[in-house]
Amino acid sequence: MPETLAKNGVVETKAADAAKTAVPAVSAVSANGASANGTVPTGLPPDGVKPAETKPAEAKPKAKKWFLDSLKEQWEAHVAKNKTQAEASKAGEAAGKTIQAAVADDKISAAERQEVLQAEKVFNEGLASIRDLIAPSAMDIEYDKIKLSGMYVKSMHVFTYPRYLDTNWMSPIVNFDATMDIAQFIYPIDSAAIMKVLRRKVAQMQSSIRMDTEKGNVRDPAIETALQDAEQLRTELQRGQEKFFQFAMYITIYAKSRKSLQKQSKHIESLLGGKLILTRGTELQCEQAFNSTLPLCLDELGVVRNMNTSPLSSTFPFTTASLTSNDGILYGLNRHNDSLIIFDRFSLENANSVVFAKSGAGKSYAVKLEVLRSLMFGTDVIIIDPENEYENLTQTVGGTYLKVSLTSDRRINPFDLPKPIKDEEVQPGDLLRSNIINLQGLLKIMLGQMTPLEDSLLDKALNDVYRIKGITMDLVDPSDKTPPTMEDLESILSSMEGAQSLAQRLQKFTTGTYGGIFNKPTNVNLESGLMVFCIRDLEDALRPIAMYVILNYIWTRIRTELKRRILIVDEAWSIMQHEDSAKFLFGLVKRARKYYLGVTTITQDVEDFVNNGYGKPIITNSSMQLLLKQAPSAMEVLTKIFNLTEGEKYMLLNSGVGQGLFFAGLKHVAIQVIASFAEDKLVTTNPEEVLKAKGQ
Repeated sequence: MPETLAKNGVVETKAADAAKTAVPAVSAVSANGASANGTVPTGLPPDGVKPAETKPAEAKPKAKKWFLDSLKEQWEAHVAKNKTQAEASKAGEAAGKTIQAAVADDKISAAERQEVLQAEKVFNEGLASIRDLIAPSAMDIEYDKIKLSGMYVKSMHVFTYPRYLDTNWMSPIVNFDATMDIAQFIYPIDSAAIMKVLRRKVAQMQSSIRMDTEKGNVRDPAIETALQDAEQLRTELQRGQEKFFQFAMYITIYAKSRKSLQKQSKHIESLLGGKLILTRGTELQCEQAFNSTLPLCLDELGVVRNMNTSPLSSTFPFTTASLTSNDGILYGLNRHNDSLIIFDRFSLENANSVVFAKSGAGKSYAVKLEVLRSLMFGTDVIIIDPENEYENLTQTVGGTYLKVSLTSDRRINPFDLPKPIKDEEVQPGDLLRSNIINLQGLLKIMLGQMTPLEDSLLDKALNDVYRIKGITMDLVDPSDKTPPTMEDLESILSSMEGAQSLAQRLQKFTTGTYGGIFNKPTNVNLESGLMVFCIRDLEDALRPIAMYVILNYIWTRIRTELKRRILIVDEAWSIMQHEDSAKFLFGLVKRARKYYLGVTTITQDVEDFVNNGYGKPIITNSSMQLLLKQAPSAMEVLTKIFNLTEGEKYMLLNSGVGQGLFFAGLKHVAIQVIASFAEDKLVTTNPEEVLKAKGQ
């Protein structure tokens, strides 16, 4: 049978199929009738033969769709799509669990396991890690330094140490004002192996000394010193007093410029060189040195030196004093390492403090900053102001400022009685008895020395004057009764035989020159926040009396309500001039802790304060002390009390304004009192700055 083959674009047909043209068989036809592979479609009829005509199917009329029907179909399609995706996700999770279970049960082949692990590795590479956050953006390793993300890095290692190492020799390096990393590597060595080496070295040195002696040579002190050290080390190793180690120390410095890096490197070399500790750069080993100072515990340099236990203990780096805590207020900057001194005085055994400084050293400035910052934390502050220094601060924070003087309308009655403390058991007569004892101390300051007879008469008169007002030793809470006044006491003394002298001396404070200030009912309320009692306008003779009365009034009010408070007694030397007032202040300091009170005592006359019998106990009962610039005459006294070193004495004598020593419990650091611009304008007492502020 004839046939035509179509190859490479030639049509292939079969003669036997020529008659079957009614239904053409088209293999693959494109939209324009040509074959998809570029050939003519096969199965077409031969020329002259017409294909059978077929009637096109009649198109059915399209049905009308309402809008709601269309919306319903779209919603159903959307739900079906979401359902399909959810089922696919569940199927994927199930497949993942199946793979994990299969991996755990070793049910998959090694190739499949490797494929799973590789996929997990690829997935983890796409996650951000800590390394990505801390890694530098670029690193350029040079001959003697590294450029690291815009910073210049230089490393050095210590290659020799002196024969003796002082304790805390690393303090200047740790406190050096530069960004640096210090790495130390300590390798313990077996003592038995070292003993063998030392035995051989000792034999060699003894042989050298003997040969020099036989030859008549001059002795070599270096060999003799080395022999003594080796023998001493052998003895201590044998006794177990010392251990042997190899020690490596590397330092990496960071700076923003080449010039700064070079300057800091030379400074550190000079600091160590002054202690005969020599360093050397890490040229051609910059990368290894940098890696060795990273917190990876990798020693890639291996520059070690032999050390026994004693000198190795002096390399302890954490020797800087710091007074930074999570709670408290800012007192200043630590001059050792520029860290912040943040401290809460109420976290100590007691919250009392003393401030000693010469005039103009910045003691009032420092105390005002403490007051301002304590108020922000809800602490109430009460101040006895002898020089009108706290008026501006009080007005700014909205506190209460009370001027106590002969012409003032503010009065405090020393005969006032306190209320019993809540939840505390009080026996009948306790409050009255305590107040009578305080009044006896006050009257001794006002009336001067008394004979034993006058003392007993005064005690009887005080009991009688309270009894007249219905206040006796049988009452538990006498605070609701109207207390007597100084005039009532004068009347009682005038009627007592042998007490006329006391009545005459007391008359000066009732109807005499000083009348009106201590013989009227109290019209002052101890409010919350900041409260200042100003006694500047009082005569010098009345100041100790007024401070005693004010302190007694504050003490009686503090005991009635437990609240966090600070009491500041400025120029405390004036109240320490009289034994009774000094005794009262000491009792206040000693008992303040029970009532959540911190007493701050400020003075510039250190010698007068300390020489008083109650001065030193007040200091020892104050857990916080601030010593600013001192006069040379006061240094001997302060050195004995605070056990100051020669360096600390030199620091206090040569400190600037606002610089000194800050003691908190067993810790103490060098302090620089700092303030913000707004705080400085508020608390400064510099006359020039005060006048300038008033002029504005």
